[in-house]
Order: sequence, then C-alpha cells, then structure tokens
Amino acid sequence: MVQVSDVPLDLAAHEAAVADPRAGAVVSFQGVVRDHDHGRGVTLLEYEGHPTAEAVLREVAAEIAADPQVFAVAVSHRVGTLAIGDVALVAAVSTAHRAAAFAACARLVDEAKARLPIWKRQVFTDGTDEWVNCP
Repeated sequence: MVQVSDVPLDLAAHEAAVADPRAGAVVSFQGVVRDHDHGRGVTLLEYEGHPTAEAVLREVAAEIAADPQVFAVAVSHRVGTLAIGDVALVAAVSTAHRAAAFAACARLVDEAKARLPIWKRQVFTDGTDEWVNCP
C-alpha cells in the first residue's frame, strides 16, 4: 500500500498490509498535525502535492523494500486541509527483528519527508500563514 490521498489515513490498514508470517517485528509511524510550530500556535495545515508525488513515494517505498531485511513496506501521505490531530503521514514496515524494523521505518519516513513534492501551508492562531518545504 503506497498512496497520496485526500481521505483520512488508516494506521491499521497499513500495519495489515505489511503482515508477513516471517515478521517478528512491525514498526509503524503516524505523523500527526500538532497545535504549534517553533513557539507559534497552529490552527490547521494544508498540504498540496505535485502530480508526481505518488510516483516519488512509490520509489522511496521500493528503495526501502529492497533491503533484504525488510519483508514489506506501506506508506501514505495525505493532502488537503488537515485539522489538529489529523494524520498526515503513515508508514509501516515488517522485518524479522525489531532493530531492523525501527531502522527501516525511520529511513522510510525520513526519505519520504526529504523527497516528496508535497508542500505544507501552516495557518497560525494569529491569522498569519507560512508555506514550508516549498522550492
């Protein structure tokens, strides 16, 4: 499961997608919209994605899945308007052992955040806004 979507993301579905009888570890991650950034109150986020975003996310997932220790990978990023507490990114990885699963999931999240052409607009409690990660 790899997708860029404007519908809420389901952690359990991602964990189920990486289920494997060889797996002794499934590590998952949810990136959740928080109510602050650098000392400023945040009211909501808007994510906009380039049309290639899902293809880039598939490339990242394939690179992580190519690790011989990794059995399966699932990752999704949400676009659109998200409220505080909404999930913006979900990732899950299965491996035989926990250390490899934690490392692979961290690589998956870090690479997705670094490479995805998805940009974030933060709206602050004082009415101002700011775009983050824009080229």
